[in-house]
Amino acid sequence: MLAKGPTTVSVVLPARDEESTVGDIVTIIRRDLVERTPLVDEILVVDSNSTDNTAERAREAGARVVAQDEVLSHLPALTGKGEALWKGLAASGGDIVVFVDADLRSFGAHYVSGLLGPLLADSGTHFVKATYERPYVGADGAVQRGGGGRVTELVARPLINMFWPELAGFAQPLGGEYAARRSVLEQVPFVTEYGVEFGLLVDLLQHIGLDAMAQVDLGHRTHTHQSMSALGRMAGQIMLTAWSRLERQGRVMASVSPAHTLLQFGLDGQADLVDVAVAERPPLASLLLEEDVA
Repeated sequence: MLAKGPTTVSVVLPARDEESTVGDIVTIIRRDLVERTPLVDEILVVDSNSTDNTAERAREAGARVVAQDEVLSHLPALTGKGEALWKGLAASGGDIVVFVDADLRSFGAHYVSGLLGPLLADSGTHFVKATYERPYVGADGAVQRGGGGRVTELVARPLINMFWPELAGFAQPLGGEYAARRSVLEQVPFVTEYGVEFGLLVDLLQHIGLDAMAQVDLGHRTHTHQSMSALGRMAGQIMLTAWSRLERQGRVMASVSPAHTLLQFGLDGQADLVDVAVAERPPLASLLLEEDVA
């Protein structure tokens, strides 16, 4: 067993309409890493305004479930995956926080223990990102090796190589499985939409440096695939996140503002103008400090 000592561990799953998978993931964590091996102290599912039975399935499997909008409810409600992660950080209590996507179809307990290993073994490691093979599973069930992670290959990786080459070694920069010390996560902002993982990598590089960051190979990862239009919106959010970081670092002119809308065309040729703007939650530590002062 890993040398956990007094360190407490929270596993946080952001979940929206994931009733078919979230229960199995929670069950595996509870069975293997709470009951069989006392490694995880808390399993928290953040229900991101689901319209199905996600909350019920997670609760039945043994997780503590919180509604996204009820955490820090005095703040204006925002949307998106990053909002669920930030609220999960606020609602959880572990010294180390492990984030796991709730739509995984290939989940094993090693996803959590693998991410925890470097953090528990080395006090100088503060953030651990997962890498894995991401096959693409078509509608007919056919598996294409290396076909997953389309936004990673077409948008995130080129941006990272051009502007933050120190991060180029992270094979899955947009992957949803990673772990970090709470003391570090509370010091960086969270983009509220799908730019959250990209933003965290860039901000943590600046905050703790590359030597405090690591990645582990978890094998392979299969999950629910997004439609092409959804991937387009995701790409737009990531590009806006990258732009905001370049602006803060003085690498683009602050007076130049990129468009926050995306004109998309469906298969029928119908045009649709969608909003890809991203909001941002401040470092949680700054908010907690303000509340203590008040």
